[in-house]
Amino acid sequence: MTTDSAPEGIPAATIIIFRNAPDDGAPEVLMTVRSRNMTFAGGMAVFPGGRVDPADFELGEAVAAAHGLAPDEAAHQIAAVRETLEETGLALGLSGEINAASADAARKMLAEWGALAPVLEAFGWQLDLAQITPFARWFPKNEAIARVYDTRFYLANLGTGAVDVSIDHAENTHLFWTTAQGALDAAARGDIKLIFPTRRNLERLALFASFAEAKAQAEAIPVRTIMPQVVEQDGKPWLTILSDAGYPVTGELLETVARG
Repeated sequence: MTTDSAPEGIPAATIIIFRNAPDDGAPEVLMTVRSRNMTFAGGMAVFPGGRVDPADFELGEAVAAAHGLAPDEAAHQIAAVRETLEETGLALGLSGEINAASADAARKMLAEWGALAPVLEAFGWQLDLAQITPFARWFPKNEAIARVYDTRFYLANLGTGAVDVSIDHAENTHLFWTTAQGALDAAARGDIKLIFPTRRNLERLALFASFAEAKAQAEAIPVRTIMPQVVEQDGKPWLTILSDAGYPVTGELLETVARG
C-alpha cells in the first residue's frame, strides 16, 4: 500500500499507566488482553485505550482553551481519560472528590451514557489533563492492515501500587500489571502476543527506572507521527520506524511482525 492510497486513520488514544513496583523495582505498567472477537488486535496484549468519539471532540472543543491545548489534542486526551475509566475503572486525568466508590459509580454511568461530559457534571469533577503527558503517535497508514488507527499515546502515573482494576467484559478479557521488560519476556515465552507498535513502545518503556525518567524523555523528544515503512535490508523486507524518536529498536523482520 502506498502513502497516496493509504486510508484516513481512525483517531484513537491510549494511556500507558505507571505504578510503583511493590518491591521497589522497575515501575509497572497496566496492560489488557483484548477479546479474540475484536476486529483490531484481537487476542493481543495492549495498553488501555480506544477510538476518539464525536462526544470527545465536542467536549475537547469546549475546554481546549482552558487547558492550553488545540481542540483536536484536547479531544484525544479526553478520549484517553474516558477509555481508561471505561476499560479499567481508574479515574485518571480528573480532579474532585474521587474515591473507589465514586469511580465505580462514574464508570457505570459512563457505560450508560457513553460520554464523559455528563459524568463530570453529575459528580462535580473537572478534567485535569496536566496529569497526562504526550508520549508518541503511531499511524501505520502504509501497511496493508484491515483497520488503521491514528493513535496518540500518553503517560500517566498512579504512584501507589494499592489500586484495584477490573475489566469491562466487553472488549477485554484480562488486565494485568507488569514491568515493560516483563511483558517482553512474556511475549518471548509465548504467554502473550504483541503487535508491532506495542512491542516497540515496551522496548522504549523498558529503558526507564521510574515514571519521572519516562516523563522527562517524553517531554524532551517532540512527538512526531510514526508511520512504519517497509525497507529491504540484506535482501529481506523489514518494517522500520523513525530512528530519532526515542526508540531503542527501530526495525523488525517483516515476517516476524504481528499486526492488528
